Amino acid sequence: MSAFDGWLPLAARYDSPYFDARPGATPDDITLLVIHNISLPAGQFGGPHVSDLFTGRIDYNADPSFADLRGLKVSSHFFIRRDGRVIQYVSANERAWHAGVSQFCGREKCNDFAIGVELEGSDLVAFEPAQYAALAALTIALRQHYPLTDVQGHEHIAPGRKTDPGPCFDWEYYQKLLNQKALAEPALVGAIAGLRVVKGVPQSQ
Repeated sequence: MSAFDGWLPLAARYDSPYFDARPGATPDDITLLVIHNISLPAGQFGGPHVSDLFTGRIDYNADPSFADLRGLKVSSHFFIRRDGRVIQYVSANERAWHAGVSQFCGREKCNDFAIGVELEGSDLVAFEPAQYAALAALTIALRQHYPLTDVQGHEHIAPGRKTDPGPCFDWEYYQKLLNQKALAEPALVGAIAGLRVVKGVPQSQ
Protein backbone atom coordinates (compact mmCIF):
# COMPACT_ATOMS: atom_id res chain seq x y z
CA MET A 1 0.00 0.00 0.00
CA SER A 2 2.75 2.47 0.87
CA ALA A 3 4.11 2.44 -2.70
CA PHE A 4 0.91 3.94 -4.12
CA ASP A 5 1.20 7.70 -4.71
CA GLY A 6 -2.44 8.39 -3.92
CA TRP A 7 -3.49 9.62 -7.38
CA LEU A 8 -6.17 7.57 -9.13
CA PRO A 9 -6.15 7.23 -12.94
CA LEU A 10 -9.96 7.31 -13.06
CA ALA A 11 -9.92 10.99 -12.03
CA ALA A 12 -8.80 14.16 -13.79
CA ARG A 13 -6.05 15.83 -11.75
CA TYR A 14 -6.34 19.46 -10.60
CA ASP A 15 -3.71 20.09 -7.91
CA SER A 16 -4.80 22.01 -4.82
CA PRO A 17 -2.40 23.94 -2.59
CA TYR A 18 -4.66 23.24 0.40
CA PHE A 19 -3.31 20.07 1.94
CA ASP A 20 -0.61 18.87 4.27
CA ALA A 21 0.86 15.64 5.58
CA ARG A 22 -1.25 13.35 7.69
CA PRO A 23 0.31 13.63 11.16
CA GLY A 24 2.18 10.45 11.92
CA ALA A 25 -0.12 8.50 9.66
CA THR A 26 0.67 5.91 7.05
CA PRO A 27 -1.67 4.77 4.29
CA ASP A 28 -2.61 1.88 6.59
CA ASP A 29 -4.24 4.41 8.95
CA ILE A 30 -6.62 5.79 6.28
CA THR A 31 -9.83 4.06 7.29
CA LEU A 32 -12.71 6.50 6.74
CA LEU A 33 -14.45 7.75 3.60
CA VAL A 34 -16.50 10.94 4.07
CA ILE A 35 -19.23 11.97 1.63
CA HIS A 36 -20.09 15.67 1.21
CA ASN A 37 -22.07 17.82 -1.20
CA ILE A 38 -21.18 21.22 -2.63
CA SER A 39 -22.40 23.69 -5.23
CA LEU A 40 -21.24 27.21 -6.03
CA PRO A 41 -23.29 29.34 -6.14
CA ALA A 42 -25.58 27.30 -3.90
CA GLY A 43 -27.91 25.12 -5.94
CA GLN A 44 -26.20 25.89 -9.27
CA PHE A 45 -24.30 23.16 -11.07
CA GLY A 46 -21.80 22.86 -13.89
CA GLY A 47 -19.64 25.92 -13.32
CA PRO A 48 -15.91 26.17 -12.54
CA HIS A 49 -16.27 27.66 -9.08
CA VAL A 50 -15.90 24.53 -6.95
CA SER A 51 -12.63 23.62 -8.63
CA ASP A 52 -11.54 27.24 -8.41
CA LEU A 53 -12.29 27.25 -4.66
CA PHE A 54 -10.32 24.07 -4.07
CA THR A 55 -7.35 25.29 -6.11
CA GLY A 56 -7.21 28.82 -4.69
CA ARG A 57 -8.28 30.58 -7.88
CA ILE A 58 -11.88 31.56 -7.18
CA ASP A 59 -13.07 34.97 -8.39
CA TYR A 60 -14.81 36.40 -5.34
CA ASN A 61 -16.58 38.93 -7.55
CA ALA A 62 -18.25 36.27 -9.70
CA ASP A 63 -21.21 36.03 -7.33
CA PRO A 64 -22.25 38.08 -4.28
CA SER A 65 -22.36 34.95 -2.12
CA PHE A 66 -18.67 34.33 -2.72
CA ALA A 67 -17.76 37.21 -0.41
CA ASP A 68 -18.22 34.79 2.49
CA LEU A 69 -15.52 32.55 1.01
CA ARG A 70 -12.71 35.11 1.25
CA GLY A 71 -9.74 33.69 3.11
CA LEU A 72 -11.24 30.19 3.16
CA LYS A 73 -8.71 27.45 2.47
CA VAL A 74 -10.51 24.18 1.84
CA SER A 75 -10.10 21.19 -0.41
CA SER A 76 -11.34 17.69 -0.97
CA HIS A 77 -9.58 14.68 -2.34
CA PHE A 78 -12.31 14.14 -4.94
CA PHE A 79 -15.21 15.96 -6.59
CA ILE A 80 -17.87 14.10 -8.58
CA ARG A 81 -19.79 16.24 -11.06
CA ARG A 82 -23.44 15.71 -11.98
CA ASP A 83 -22.46 13.73 -15.10
CA GLY A 84 -20.20 11.41 -13.12
CA ARG A 85 -16.87 12.96 -14.04
CA VAL A 86 -14.36 12.65 -11.21
CA ILE A 87 -11.76 15.29 -10.35
CA GLN A 88 -8.97 14.77 -7.83
CA TYR A 89 -7.27 17.67 -6.06
CA VAL A 90 -5.12 16.06 -3.37
CA SER A 91 -3.30 12.75 -3.22
CA ALA A 92 -5.24 10.39 -1.00
CA ASN A 93 -1.98 9.78 0.88
CA GLU A 94 -2.08 13.42 2.05
CA ARG A 95 -4.51 15.28 4.30
CA ALA A 96 -7.08 17.35 2.42
CA TRP A 97 -8.97 20.03 4.36
CA HIS A 98 -12.60 18.95 4.06
CA ALA A 99 -14.03 17.72 7.37
CA GLY A 100 -13.22 20.53 9.80
CA VAL A 101 -14.16 19.98 13.44
CA SER A 102 -15.28 16.36 13.46
CA GLN A 103 -15.08 13.02 15.23
CA PHE A 104 -15.77 9.40 14.46
CA CYS A 105 -15.87 6.56 16.96
CA GLY A 106 -14.32 8.77 19.61
CA ARG A 107 -11.49 9.90 17.37
CA GLU A 108 -11.32 13.62 16.56
CA LYS A 109 -9.88 15.44 13.53
CA CYS A 110 -11.24 13.13 10.86
CA ASN A 111 -9.10 14.80 8.20
CA ASP A 112 -6.16 12.96 9.72
CA PHE A 113 -7.48 9.53 8.71
CA ALA A 114 -10.22 10.19 6.16
CA ILE A 115 -10.60 10.59 2.41
CA GLY A 116 -13.11 13.25 1.37
CA VAL A 117 -15.45 13.04 -1.62
CA GLU A 118 -17.58 16.01 -2.64
CA LEU A 119 -20.66 15.39 -4.78
CA GLU A 120 -21.87 18.27 -6.92
CA GLY A 121 -25.28 18.87 -5.42
CA SER A 122 -27.20 20.20 -2.44
CA ASP A 123 -29.30 18.96 0.46
CA LEU A 124 -32.44 19.75 -1.56
CA VAL A 125 -31.80 18.06 -4.92
CA ALA A 126 -31.57 14.37 -5.78
CA PHE A 127 -28.18 13.17 -6.94
CA GLU A 128 -27.72 11.75 -10.43
CA PRO A 129 -27.35 8.03 -11.21
CA ALA A 130 -24.00 8.81 -12.86
CA GLN A 131 -22.77 10.24 -9.57
CA TYR A 132 -23.72 7.13 -7.62
CA ALA A 133 -22.04 4.93 -10.24
CA ALA A 134 -18.88 7.04 -10.10
CA LEU A 135 -18.90 7.05 -6.29
CA ALA A 136 -19.25 3.27 -6.15
CA ALA A 137 -16.39 2.82 -8.64
CA LEU A 138 -14.27 5.30 -6.69
CA THR A 139 -15.00 3.56 -3.39
CA ILE A 140 -13.91 0.22 -4.78
CA ALA A 141 -10.78 1.71 -6.36
CA LEU A 142 -9.81 3.34 -3.05
CA ARG A 143 -10.51 0.16 -1.12
CA GLN A 144 -7.93 -1.60 -3.27
CA HIS A 145 -5.25 0.76 -1.91
CA TYR A 146 -6.43 1.73 1.57
CA PRO A 147 -7.97 -0.26 4.44
CA LEU A 148 -11.19 1.78 4.52
CA THR A 149 -13.57 0.37 7.12
CA ASP A 150 -16.37 2.94 7.17
CA VAL A 151 -18.28 5.36 4.94
CA GLN A 152 -19.93 8.31 6.67
CA GLY A 153 -21.59 11.53 5.64
CA HIS A 154 -20.22 14.88 6.74
CA GLU A 155 -23.44 15.19 8.75
CA HIS A 156 -22.52 12.06 10.73
CA ILE A 157 -19.03 13.14 11.75
CA ALA A 158 -20.03 16.78 12.42
CA PRO A 159 -23.68 16.56 13.57
CA GLY A 160 -25.35 19.86 14.31
CA ARG A 161 -22.68 21.69 12.31
CA LYS A 162 -23.04 20.06 8.90
CA THR A 163 -26.00 18.57 7.03
CA ASP A 164 -24.46 17.07 3.91
CA PRO A 165 -24.77 14.99 1.88
CA GLY A 166 -28.32 15.40 3.21
CA PRO A 167 -31.68 13.63 2.94
CA CYS A 168 -31.54 13.39 -0.86
CA PHE A 169 -28.53 11.08 -0.77
CA ASP A 170 -29.71 7.48 -1.16
CA TRP A 171 -27.41 5.41 1.04
CA GLU A 172 -29.21 2.16 0.23
CA TYR A 173 -28.81 2.71 -3.52
CA TYR A 174 -25.11 3.45 -3.06
CA GLN A 175 -24.70 0.22 -1.06
CA LYS A 176 -26.65 -1.68 -3.74
CA LEU A 177 -24.28 -0.44 -6.46
CA LEU A 178 -21.27 -1.51 -4.44
CA ASN A 179 -22.72 -4.99 -4.10
CA GLN A 180 -23.63 -5.17 -7.79
CA LYS A 181 -20.13 -4.22 -8.88
CA ALA A 182 -18.65 -6.88 -6.63
CA LEU A 183 -21.02 -9.53 -7.97
CA ALA A 184 -20.26 -8.55 -11.56
CA GLU A 185 -16.52 -8.87 -10.95
CA PRO A 186 -15.78 -11.59 -8.38
CA ALA A 187 -12.23 -10.29 -8.00
CA LEU A 188 -13.74 -7.17 -6.39
CA VAL A 189 -15.64 -8.97 -3.65
CA GLY A 190 -12.73 -8.44 -1.29
CA ALA A 191 -12.74 -4.74 -2.12
CA ILE A 192 -16.04 -4.21 -0.30
CA ALA A 193 -15.95 -7.03 2.24
CA GLY A 194 -16.32 -5.61 5.72
CA LEU A 195 -16.95 -2.04 4.55
CA ARG A 196 -19.55 -0.43 6.81
CA VAL A 197 -21.81 2.13 5.12
CA VAL A 198 -23.88 4.40 7.36
CA LYS A 199 -27.66 4.37 6.96
CA GLY A 200 -29.55 7.64 6.57
CA VAL A 201 -29.27 10.89 8.51
CA PRO A 202 -28.16 11.19 12.14
CA GLN A 203 -30.81 10.52 14.74
CA SER A 204 -30.36 14.03 16.17
CA GLN A 205 -31.60 15.66 12.96
